[in-house]
Amino acid sequence: MQRITGTFGFPADISVPPNVFRSSRRWQKQQLAYVLANFTHVIYESEMPLFGELFSGGVEAEVEKLRSHGIHVVMLSHGSDLRSPDLHRERDRWSPFHESNPRADRFRAIAEKNRASLERLGAPVLVTTPDLLGDWPSATWVPLVVEPERWENESPVLVRSRPLVLHAPSNAWIKGSELIEPVLTRLHDAGIIEYKRVAGVPSAEMPALYREADIVLEQFRIGTYSVTAVEALAAGRIVIAHLFPDVREHAESVTGLAVPVIDATVDTLEATLRTICADRERFIEHAKRGPEFVREVHDGRRSAVVLEAFLR
Repeated sequence: MQRITGTFGFPADISVPPNVFRSSRRWQKQQLAYVLANFTHVIYESEMPLFGELFSGGVEAEVEKLRSHGIHVVMLSHGSDLRSPDLHRERDRWSPFHESNPRADRFRAIAEKNRASLERLGAPVLVTTPDLLGDWPSATWVPLVVEPERWENESPVLVRSRPLVLHAPSNAWIKGSELIEPVLTRLHDAGIIEYKRVAGVPSAEMPALYREADIVLEQFRIGTYSVTAVEALAAGRIVIAHLFPDVREHAESVTGLAVPVIDATVDTLEATLRTICADRERFIEHAKRGPEFVREVHDGRRSAVVLEAFLR
């Protein structure tokens, strides 16, 4: 069993040191002037401000300023910025929000603040995972986007005697890592699988890790599939996660394609892994559906159509 840790690293057109973003009035005013002079539309991600602490009223004050200059605004939510812990707890027995701890309280405070802002702003809302439609029913799903060619590879799956099972949680508590690791450790020690957990690995190194893996474990507490699953599907890996039925139903109704993520819960993960190991030919064929699904749903074309409606 292996654990690999590191730091994230993603390319960006403009990089700003956090202290400059938060506190430099000079930079903030220059950035505001640049946006006002050059843009017609702005997408706010996760209800986060664009200009640090320039406006005491936060995002709502920023939006008012942009709108006063004729700029159209849309809000884009990814997860914890919008997800209601109380609603999520009602939906699923595995919800992390059954636990009472500072992390759950922090997520609740963030979501409640953001949801109140969305109500007052009345701007269009986009969500990148279908489960969030349960939190904001008037939102529109804009699929996550990856570069399929960056992830696709010819490495076969399930050819080694012990399939390599990879888990790369961005947030172990949310993903349910500690709940599934006893199962994975037991199967690893029994010689049935080889288990590797990684965290904080730079984005540039992830394709190579997926190339080595047979099975990628996504999350088991939230009920949706995120960019980790999309990248692993693009790589032709077998992906396992816990998905709400309405997530599958919405994705299929919009795209006409079934989400090729194998469903499992904390209770059923061991049986699912044993089944995959015992019926390899069936799941080798299943893994081939991943790259096609990503090319059709998550290569950016469908997301562009959603954004085009906003831009018009």
